[in-house]
Amino acid sequence: MRGQALIRARTAKSMAKLSHYDKKGRVRMVDVTAKPSTSRAASAHAFIRMKKSTVASIRRIKNPKGNPLEIARIAGITAAKRTAELIPLCHPLPLTHIDVRAELCQNGIELTSEATTTGPTGVEMEALVAASVAALTIYDMCKALERGMEITQLYVLEKSGGRSGRYVRPSPRKRN
Repeated sequence: MRGQALIRARTAKSMAKLSHYDKKGRVRMVDVTAKPSTSRAASAHAFIRMKKSTVASIRRIKNPKGNPLEIARIAGITAAKRTAELIPLCHPLPLTHIDVRAELCQNGIELTSEATTTGPTGVEMEALVAASVAALTIYDMCKALERGMEITQLYVLEKSGGRSGRYVRPSPRKRN
């Protein structure tokens, strides 16, 4: 019994160093009340790999459910606005801009999202949610054509604003 208490105490101490844990190791939402509102932006990337024949069908808009790229764009924008409802400890933010772009590639679709706000915390999660939901929407729209599509490469491309400043993801090797 004493050993378990010691383990809990050590775990609580190490978890207290993380912003979403209190000194006792309990999950908490970070209090951003005292943080100044600043202009913040983030962009994210996702890729959905598919057969060339599926890409060709999308290019010709020969899809039983319509144009998946436009539906995915709207789904990503809508999802970004609901990020705090999806991610339990995420702060609700008043987005000033959100956009999702889809680019057809030889072996899939590259998705890029951008989110901006003026607030006390960053918009990386909103950008990531937009890109991932856009990719999921493309899967849903195209699953009648191909069930083996693969959603990959979800990551933050860039972020700016706030105390941590600017982050730009290093240029990756050839993705597609």
